[in-house]
Amino acid sequence: MAPRAPFQIAGHSVAPGSSLAVDLPVSILPDHTPVHLSLEIFHGKRPGPTLFVSAAVHGDEVIGVEILRRLLRAPQLSALRGTLIVVPVVNSFGFLNRSRYLPDRRDLNRCFPGSPTGSLGARLAHIFLQEVVLRCDFGIDLHSAAIHRTNLPQVRVSPADKVTQKMALDFGAPVVLTSPLRDGSLRAVAAKQGTPILLYEAGEGLRFDEMAVRAGLAGILRVMRGQDMLPAKGIARARSAPYICTASHWLRAPAGGLLRTFRAEGETVAEGDLLAIVSDPFGKEEAELLADAPGILIGRAMLPIVNEGDAVFHLAKLSPRAAEATVDELASQLEEDPLFDEDEII
Repeated sequence: MAPRAPFQIAGHSVAPGSSLAVDLPVSILPDHTPVHLSLEIFHGKRPGPTLFVSAAVHGDEVIGVEILRRLLRAPQLSALRGTLIVVPVVNSFGFLNRSRYLPDRRDLNRCFPGSPTGSLGARLAHIFLQEVVLRCDFGIDLHSAAIHRTNLPQVRVSPADKVTQKMALDFGAPVVLTSPLRDGSLRAVAAKQGTPILLYEAGEGLRFDEMAVRAGLAGILRVMRGQDMLPAKGIARARSAPYICTASHWLRAPAGGLLRTFRAEGETVAEGDLLAIVSDPFGKEEAELLADAPGILIGRAMLPIVNEGDAVFHLAKLSPRAAEATVDELASQLEEDPLFDEDEII
């Protein structure tokens, strides 16, 4: 068998069985500090698919950065088949400013496919898409809830995409949800050009969550095993099958005041269950927030102060557990109303 060719990227060559850190120039800050899109490429000795894993498309989503820090140190990568591209921080501008957005308040995940001559977001989107995403057979993009909200670890897929549906079952997160492809998003543009992307959501913006980090790292390794990029040894399967959720809605504060919650993300609830109470600061008036349907709580607000109408609990409709689910069965369960996107819940 002929030796495997090196992996070529942006003028750099990565030999089989080696890894290389690469900085792709993006721009220069007003104080003349250069900004790069930094990658680490692992090029296995044996052939296989090419996978990218990215984090911090939104700069405040630091959980994904920690997941990829641990992935880069995973001993399983020594047996890699194929090629892995790791991008710990896509949106360096937001990351440094502890902000979800770019300096001009644009959302990078609405700037794709981008342009080499457009806005700062368009230029960064173009570089990431052309130099990384479209070089790969598939990808995993790591996200978290926005600041002051938290999400149960979950993966999101398109009902029509059997590649990401298989990845979702391999990943082993507690919940699998359908999520529509949004105009200008990385997933939508990549899907149109033949690179399916699985989206992982977990935890809270600007906060670490150990369970969310461990679930994310384990899920990435399971996906790589499922795609024959890693051997099964040392990669445990998920202990239970995921919940399949086909629709969701937000339960909102019935009044303004101090919020006391009695349920947490990941709990299943029945219609009529007491989830929270909102009290005025004098303790004279209280308003109960009840579950209006059975389901599982997949997200919640973290702040104890709410205005009337604020989103408090994200309640998802449950389908039966997919203990022996095939990709076709998963697709049929997900062909209902899409869930809310993270930017649409306020």
